[in-house]
Amino acid sequence: MSTSPFIHEDWLLLNKSAQTLYHDYAQKMPIYDFHSHLNPQEISSNRKFRNIADLALSGDHYKWRALRWLGIDEQLITGNAPDKDKFMVWARSVPEMLGNPLYHWTHLELKRYFGIDELLSADNAESVWDRCNEQLQGDGMTTQGILKKQNVDVVCTTDDPADSLEHHILIKNDSALETVVAPTFRPDRVLNIRDEGFAGYVATLSEASGLEVHSYSEFMKAVTSRIDYFHKHGCRLSDQAFGELPHAHSTEHEAAYIFARAFKGEEISAQEEQKFQSYTLLKLGRLYHERGWSMQLHIGALRNNNSRMFDALGKDSGFDSILDFNMARSLNALLNDLDASGQLPKTIVYTLNPSQYEMIATSIGNFQGSGIKGKVQMGSGWWFHDQKEGMLQQLKALSSIGLISPFVGMLTDSRSFLSFTRHEYFRRILCNLFGTWIEEGDLPRDYAFVGRTIENICYNNADAYFGIK
Repeated sequence: MSTSPFIHEDWLLLNKSAQTLYHDYAQKMPIYDFHSHLNPQEISSNRKFRNIADLALSGDHYKWRALRWLGIDEQLITGNAPDKDKFMVWARSVPEMLGNPLYHWTHLELKRYFGIDELLSADNAESVWDRCNEQLQGDGMTTQGILKKQNVDVVCTTDDPADSLEHHILIKNDSALETVVAPTFRPDRVLNIRDEGFAGYVATLSEASGLEVHSYSEFMKAVTSRIDYFHKHGCRLSDQAFGELPHAHSTEHEAAYIFARAFKGEEISAQEEQKFQSYTLLKLGRLYHERGWSMQLHIGALRNNNSRMFDALGKDSGFDSILDFNMARSLNALLNDLDASGQLPKTIVYTLNPSQYEMIATSIGNFQGSGIKGKVQMGSGWWFHDQKEGMLQQLKALSSIGLISPFVGMLTDSRSFLSFTRHEYFRRILCNLFGTWIEEGDLPRDYAFVGRTIENICYNNADAYFGIK
């Protein structure tokens, strides 16, 4: 049996060119994590984790889904079982995850955060538990310590328009933290007019903005006020999530009428919601453009499919799926409407359905220009696809139909402070792809030339694109 560690220096780098690109170019670049779901309060308070289960398993629905697949009782996943019991179940389950990215991620996390080279199993679970917990007592493994340890230059959280951003303000005033932590404007509750709590949310938004809201025009004034507040506190990105991307012709009068009915608690149809969302998204896009923001569109998730578990655990608990639908007409129409008036913001389009990669690549190619490299981007492999095959599929579609050189690269999209290793995972896969192209004669064997593109994708493109610092 080989005694060499699973995660070794040239892991996933299958040829000399790949190894050169990674070690000489990609590895040294800082992390620019422009989309995450980290809790800014945990960063501002410099939280110390109570144990490895608290750090590795809490809030990670990727891991929850895998454990359910193995028939593990929910009490040992999201329930009230002791943390140690949850970790022991996780440790004995990991060997059954061969072929799943969790097998890679788990061992990469143990290696990079704790210096543990062993393959996790029931046999060494007790020892790993003790060694990780011992290290978690040190200052280097607090939330801020992790940001420094992982060389995170910028991280963006995901924040509701009514959020006070108090923790972002505290972070900005913390001179000890070198990482830039910026908010992201996430107006899902502004757009989801059929949600049961919409009228209550309007009242919350009114209070946050200090503006009376009784009509659609007043509603948009309140939203605009919050956009300006976010901008003042360092926000330069928005993020909208949709199942199907809406784009139905609507007017201000129609949007106002639909808003008025929803504000009174009346039932809104799916068609009316699409009209309201389409019109409001265009208004938001123009507001983003005025402020030089980037607009992210996360499209294609069918969420909360298990009603029994939704009632028990709520949203973001690991019961979501890929939605199959057609998007070419709505995507092109949305981009065209904003472009026609010269108000198309920098835009990143993510899809949860990889069959749409080629379509998105052809669509965003219609709306480039305005002196910005890669103004409209196809986002990295997302959610179910931020793994080896998903990343490769996205990278190949982007490079073969569009241009990969301006690509803004990888992000964590995670609630876990362990997830920064996904940048290393992505960089190794990226370098192996480019290295293979060199070895097969598709690219010149000019490492300095190709290496510049690698460095740009890993960090420089995002730094130039988002303008946060």
